[in-house]
Amino acid sequence: MALAVGQIVDGVVSNLTKFGAFVNLPDNKSGLVHISEISDSYVESVSDFLEKGQKVKVKILSLDDRGKIALSMKQAQKKTNKPVEVDFSSKDRRNEDASFEDKLSKFLKESNEKMEAARSRENSKMAGSRSRHRSN
Repeated sequence: MALAVGQIVDGVVSNLTKFGAFVNLPDNKSGLVHISEISDSYVESVSDFLEKGQKVKVKILSLDDRGKIALSMKQAQKKTNKPVEVDFSSKDRRNEDASFEDKLSKFLKESNEKMEAARSRENSKMAGSRSRHRSN
């Protein structure tokens, strides 16, 4: 079976490194899955995701003249187009029918309350530091 770019094949992890994992492929070939091609999520350590002897599906990204084969595990996984579910809280549902002006008014009121609370906290911190300096 000749390997081709874009092909998805089964392999076995043969070695782990800081920068990726070497995978044994059909026809006594081997390739490298770079750490950036292991998962869609952040990979701090290759060993968090893979171990020696583990069977994996990989996509062949490139084949060069020197025999180097670049592989990807994350591109070998099937893509799903499932919509993201959004959970609206009851607070949001109550506000759905409000007019733009009502929503804006509510936003401004809440914003002013938060700003006033922040100023109050800052003023109390400043007053506390002033009284400590005067006692010295």
